[in-house]
Amino acid sequence: MLGKWRTHDEYQEFVSKQLLQGSYDQGQLSEYQDIIQKLWIHNLDSLNGVISDRYSSTGRPSEFQPEFFRTFILMQDLKVPVSQWINKLKNNFVLRTACGFLKSELPSIASFYSFIRRIAGPETKPHIRRFILKPKKKLEKGEKLPPKHPNITQKLKAKILKGHRFNDPVADILNNILALSVRQSQNLGLIKPAINVSGDGTCMPTGASPYGKKLCECKSNGIYNCDCARKFSDPTATWGWDSHNEKYFYGYSGYFISTYDKTHKLDLPLYIRIVDAKRHDSVSAIVSLLEFRSLYPELQINSFISDSASDNYATYELLEEWGIGAVIALGKSNNGNNKYPIPITHYNGTPICPAGNKMVNWGANSNDHYRCKWRCPRILGKAAHCEICDSCSKSNYGRVVYTKVEWDPRIFCRVARGSDEWKQIMKERTASERVNNRILNDYGVEKSHTRGKKRISFFTMIAAVNIHLDAQLKKMKTAGSLDLFCGIA
Repeated sequence: MLGKWRTHDEYQEFVSKQLLQGSYDQGQLSEYQDIIQKLWIHNLDSLNGVISDRYSSTGRPSEFQPEFFRTFILMQDLKVPVSQWINKLKNNFVLRTACGFLKSELPSIASFYSFIRRIAGPETKPHIRRFILKPKKKLEKGEKLPPKHPNITQKLKAKILKGHRFNDPVADILNNILALSVRQSQNLGLIKPAINVSGDGTCMPTGASPYGKKLCECKSNGIYNCDCARKFSDPTATWGWDSHNEKYFYGYSGYFISTYDKTHKLDLPLYIRIVDAKRHDSVSAIVSLLEFRSLYPELQINSFISDSASDNYATYELLEEWGIGAVIALGKSNNGNNKYPIPITHYNGTPICPAGNKMVNWGANSNDHYRCKWRCPRILGKAAHCEICDSCSKSNYGRVVYTKVEWDPRIFCRVARGSDEWKQIMKERTASERVNNRILNDYGVEKSHTRGKKRISFFTMIAAVNIHLDAQLKKMKTAGSLDLFCGIA
């Protein structure tokens, strides 16, 4: 059960009192001023209600829960691993006070891992499974692994329109915690009521080995490349393709929804989800957008910005259903079947064959109702004579071309594709890439060698909170509204 919860006012009073009365090196206060200010402005009073159901109503009370949370923010900002953190707090009065601890109250390392398990849930225990070799087939630069299931996005769209939801308990609790920082940014005016959001996936390698631990006797018998079952410390990790670095990686994929604040030039993460490494971004985009809209019903999404991974009709149709503009880059077109020159289009949208005859409308394509099919007029008896018919197409079916209908949401978007407005909105997509970089590199989630989906998800959420606190601190300093704990700092 949850023990005493120190309110934000009580925390600020504790820090002020300790820093005023304590004996310490004043240089430490200057050195860690920015990170202390981040913790000073981060109000965790609402966190109690978000995580209370993760604790039993009976048993020994769990103490210092808001202090643990502040400690993880501080720990990640300073890039200090958990194993070294307790000793650092023991020897640093300023950092210990910023977290909210007295020296006599410092918890053990096990307590920090227990806090992660309490919030994100217990990690999957190491178990024995068969060894899976890294795929050998390499893709082209920028190319992504295709979806495992054909037409998966259309199937997801059908389920969503019937009211189906794809709740993930870990993603739900972590995004509800992140929402506390998001709404604090909203209150400061960093996130407007109507926004454009961008979505992007990123690779998140695990710190566990993809080779596992051999349990068989093959090595002693001279067999070194066996396929026997092995023990894996992160059994849920899988192989995925890193399209940027053109290599396979072992771990998970992250999909983040972000927005860009033009006024203060800030990139802010709004939603995070960690999924299988081999999951296609088109699937993650649909599921993440659905849950994001449920989490923030007060936000109006003007446009969804994405790369070509979301260039599929199911995404366009869902966005149209939700009243969201689609600003999505087109994928590579299939130009390999263009054996003949593209015909000239008639003034009323009817294609003209190379001989100058109007082609015959053959209705909508059975596999794609956004395309109209047109056939050769001479083959269908609509043209008496054609001098180039034999050279135009050798098929007895005659030459066939397709045109897009005016209600095609992929081509005729709410924001006109290729217009100046469309280009300006598309520029905001780089916000998601910068957010990815800040989470993975600036806050060290990638280099931390963390293993386990739930633990990686937890530290990703902490990094997203850190990004919001950086933005809030910048805004408050610019506005001159930052109360520096009674003038001490």
